[in-house]
Amino acid sequence: MKPTLVQGLTLSKQLTVDAGRCITFMGQDAMVYATPSMVNDMEHACLDVLAPHLDAGESSVGTHVSIDHLAPTPLGMQVRIDVKLARIEKRGMTFGFSVHDGIEEVGRGSHTRFVVDGARTRERLTAKRAKAGLAASAA
Repeated sequence: MKPTLVQGLTLSKQLTVDAGRCITFMGQDAMVYATPSMVNDMEHACLDVLAPHLDAGESSVGTHVSIDHLAPTPLGMQVRIDVKLARIEKRGMTFGFSVHDGIEEVGRGSHTRFVVDGARTRERLTAKRAKAGLAASAA
């Protein structure tokens, strides 16, 4: 990790709630931003905060998510995801986040990530696949 990785870093990201981010089980007229999509979008925003501050070969993995999905956001609306690096503990990072759709706050919570060595992580995955009798990844 680079010395530029410090508590307090922030990022805001805007996106449109498209059909791929919506629930479908309540019918077309009730397509709203799905909680798993909110988690995915928030996680990518946290990755965007970390990426410029990691050394070559480093990456990060999510280890915990706590989220309150507070209100529905209909298909087609814009949301803004605001993330802030709230705490650094060795290789662990905790972010706070808020999601707003221009009318109200629709989500908030925290997300913890852990900085890992990419090569070592791939080695561990290769060993685990072998132990499980799975074929090597096609990546």
